Amino acid sequence: MGAYLSEPITKKESSDQVGKNVAYGASSMQGWRISQEPGADSGCTAVVAVLKENELYVANAGDSRCVLCRDGQAIELSLDHKPEDAPEMERIVKAGGEVTSDGRVNGGLNLSRALGDHAYKQNMVLPPQEQMISALPDIRHITIDPEKDEFMVLACDGIWNFMTSQNVVQFVRTRLSQNYENISKICEELFDHCLAPDTLGDGTGCDNMTAVIVKFKSPATATLKNNTVAEVCVTKKRSVSPTAEENNDCIPGENTVNSCKRVKTEAAM
Repeated sequence: MGAYLSEPITKKESSDQVGKNVAYGASSMQGWRISQEPGADSGCTAVVAVLKENELYVANAGDSRCVLCRDGQAIELSLDHKPEDAPEMERIVKAGGEVTSDGRVNGGLNLSRALGDHAYKQNMVLPPQEQMISALPDIRHITIDPEKDEFMVLACDGIWNFMTSQNVVQFVRTRLSQNYENISKICEELFDHCLAPDTLGDGTGCDNMTAVIVKFKSPATATLKNNTVAEVCVTKKRSVSPTAEENNDCIPGENTVNSCKRVKTEAAM
């Protein structure tokens, strides 16, 4: 996790924009984390969403996440990359690393894919995608249903470590129904909700936080154009680290996308 401040920095950097078919709000907050200048061994996770007409493509590397709200239900459109997952652990071990009992790569990172983190990419006989920490993204695709799909949330693990995907969807949906002037205000309230009161716990709520909320306009207020392309992304930067591409189409069903949804140990509320 890194070192903590004596008091959290709760100032937010926020922005909003409205387009023909979507409106979005974005924000970030430092929180309890000590900010450090990036170095040669720094790294970050990334989740990117590209919307072309009604086709949504999501790519992620790491444990930032994209979640779609469909009729009030959370549909996870990305897979958190964690070292203890079987395919990730197999790659880590093959590259000469190990996953410790607390789910960290060589006792350091608690994720298995990221940009940067070159200290974990030193095996000279393996290609980049087969290193202990790989930057190779998973890519998912889903067709947006304007009648059912309300919004999507892209956020870093500082949010998802505290709240389930369904909790976040309910939190955002409730506030969108209140017609906030700026969607970024909902991001800011989400951060305040997740922020730990102190640093005496297990680290939950002590991380920095970034989130983007993208609201889809209903057919009654917008007509999708053939040449419309929207792109948003969230990157989760980290301080200096310790010294087979997938492309699965997601077939939209009733409130679920089987090939995109990771089994969760926590109950969705």
